[in-house]
This record gives sequence, C-alpha cells and structure tokens, in this order.
Amino acid sequence: MTRSGSPRIEGYAVLAAVGLVAALALRRPELAILAAPFALVLAVGTSVARDPAVSVEVVLGEERAVEGSEVPAVATVRAAEAVDRLELALILPPGVDLVDQDGALRAFGIPAGGERELSFALSCSRWGVFELAETEVRARDPFRLVVWSRRLPAGQRLKTYPAELSLRRIIPAVETQVFTGSEVARAKGEGIEYADLRDFVSGDRVRSINWRASARRQQLVVNERHPERNTDVVLFVDSFVDVRGEERGVLEEAIRAAATLATRYLERRDRVGLVSLGGVLRWLQPGMGATQRYRLIETMLETGVRPTYTWGDVNLIPARILPANALVLSLTPLLDRRFVDALANLRARGFDVAVVEVDPVPLVEPGTSGVEPLAFRLWILEREVLRLRLEQLGIGVARWSGGELETALEGVRAFRRYARTARA
Repeated sequence: MTRSGSPRIEGYAVLAAVGLVAALALRRPELAILAAPFALVLAVGTSVARDPAVSVEVVLGEERAVEGSEVPAVATVRAAEAVDRLELALILPPGVDLVDQDGALRAFGIPAGGERELSFALSCSRWGVFELAETEVRARDPFRLVVWSRRLPAGQRLKTYPAELSLRRIIPAVETQVFTGSEVARAKGEGIEYADLRDFVSGDRVRSINWRASARRQQLVVNERHPERNTDVVLFVDSFVDVRGEERGVLEEAIRAAATLATRYLERRDRVGLVSLGGVLRWLQPGMGATQRYRLIETMLETGVRPTYTWGDVNLIPARILPANALVLSLTPLLDRRFVDALANLRARGFDVAVVEVDPVPLVEPGTSGVEPLAFRLWILEREVLRLRLEQLGIGVARWSGGELETALEGVRAFRRYARTARA
C-alpha cells in the first residue's frame, strides 16, 4: 500500500516546520525548542510505523442475478501487520447499489496476520454486465500518525438478467414447422384441434370415425384435425440508436421485452433465435430449451449502441439464422432508416414480420422556443408515415411505451387477423 499523509501527520509536520522557519527567520532559538517535540513525535512515529500489507478479496454469492434482486457478497480482509483502524468501502459501478447504505463504509481493527470477513448485500437496478471495480481501504497505525490508502481491484463480474414482463399471449407465427409444439397448424393431420369431416377411405383409423355424423349421412365419415407443431421465431433487435430519459432508455426496454418474449416462446417448445443489427452485428442460431434461453439472454446483455458509418445489410446474416417460414419479431424505436429498410427487405423475401415499436416519443422534450415545437410535430408526422409504410407492406406495428406489453401486442394480432382476412 502507498503511504499518504493524514491530517494528523500534516498537523505535526506544519507545527514543526513553522517553528523551525520562525526560529531561523526571527533568530529566536526558543521557537525551535518549542517545535522540537512535534518533530520528535513525528520522526519516531513514522519510523516505527510499518506498512500492514492489507489485501482484500471480494466473493459474490451469485454470478448471475435477476434485475431488482439482492446478491450477497463477502469481503475478506487480511493484514500482515496489526491495524488499529481500517476503513473499507466498496466502489460500485452505476446500476449496482448497496442494500444497506449505512454499511457502505466499514471501520474495524485487525490483529497482525489476522483476517476479517464482512458481509454485504448488493442490489441491481437495471440489467447488464457489471464489473465490481475496486475496494478502497485506509489503514492507520496504532499511534494514529500514518495512514496507508490504496484502491484494490475487486476482480468480480456480475451478470444481471432483465426482469420478465407480464405477458400471457404472444404473437403466433403464420406458418409452423414440422416438429411437435404448442401451435395449432393450419395444415390437416394427426392432432387434437378439430378441422373438418371427410369420407372414410381405406387405411383410416377406426378411432377417427365420427359415428354420429356417419349415422346421419348413412356412410362412414372421419374427423380431420389440425396437428400441434412448433414455430421458428427470430427476435430482431435494433441497436443502431438509443434514446434515454431519466429512468429508462429504449434499448434497455427493448432487451427487457425481448427476454420476456424469448422465455414465452421457449415455454411453448418453439425454436427462438436472435439477431442484433447495429454498429455490431450479432446473431444466435434458433434453438430450444433452457440452455437456449441462457444463450439468448447472455447475448442480449452484450447488446449496445456502437458508432458506425457503414451499411448493416441483412445479407450479412447467415441463411440458417433466418429459417424459412420463421416469424421475425422486431423490437425497434424506428429511428434509423437502415433498420427500417432491413425490415422491408425481409418482408420482400417472404418472411412473416411483426414490429414492436419501443416508443421514444415520451423521452423527447418537444421544446418551447423558436421552431422547436414545429420540428417536433413534423417528426411525429414522419413517424406516422413510416408506420403506414410498414403496414402497407403487411407488417403489423405495435406501439409500446413501457407499460403492459400484452396490450401493445394485441394491436399486432388484430392487424394480422385483418390482413389475413383481406388476403383471403
């Protein structure tokens, strides 16, 4: 640890220095005699004091936590030499706080070669990957003349997952895949959901015969049913730009919604993938199960806005990431033209595309001076034109301002039902 002066050291040093300078300037030896005890105490104290060689090890009770939950932490302090008073403070990054703020600074004594364990409880107010930066320690010698201070790296990383939103119904895909799942397919086959009646043919199972209908028609008829299949869902996250307010940001809310949607689709035994299009292009191949959920969220935690001046084309995405008949569910604030053009490109290729617009309007101040109110109104109208363009392409747009996600998705479901009826 590096030795630094404390107010007590500075006091003794100032008294001794003032006395000696005054004695020389005024040629008064008695002033030097008065300063001699302070200089003697300072010299003896600093010569006797030894660096206690304090070390701190911080261990988190959990490496992963959910947003808003508490994470226990233990700091183990060791000292080679006795410390009369040692002060320890955790320096936490923004977004991580101590549950008990009164215990942010701990002061205690420690014997030579001893150790002390201190327990803390951390709380994460937002999702992300946090580096517990440093611990600051200050140690004083028994005479309270010397202070050693140092900032030691904590060397701990905490991954905080987004808290799930309330969501019971999700957006179904238009087309299903060949594997068993929870979505009723439009095709007919072996299943539970009733579809239609048809005449009995050789090879039909006896249990498929509808005996009541057969009695009315005086010939054998069988039930046709819709099979239960799974779907492929690709979460398409816009990371070109972020708009932040005092308490929330559009990218932060988009990742929280994407994590909730991924969990709900995986619970239905659907395959879920991820594409994050922005300054850095990230993707994750569609998969199923709990392992895929952790992969998705871990990838989302790395999503951030990176400056770029290049065109991020969807042609750079491998074909296996966007399987045929997949539902591309986009989460975007509709602020960057490049992302909007990518949505139009995917729709032109025949993909089933839906958009959850993370509304940035409540986070933007309209302004009151000059042409600011007029510019704000023009921007609102431009966004309306952009939504109309997407809807004309057959893309349903849900406006979500951080409230109930299910209410916003209901607008997309209604649009898709209307569009499907119109096409028929």
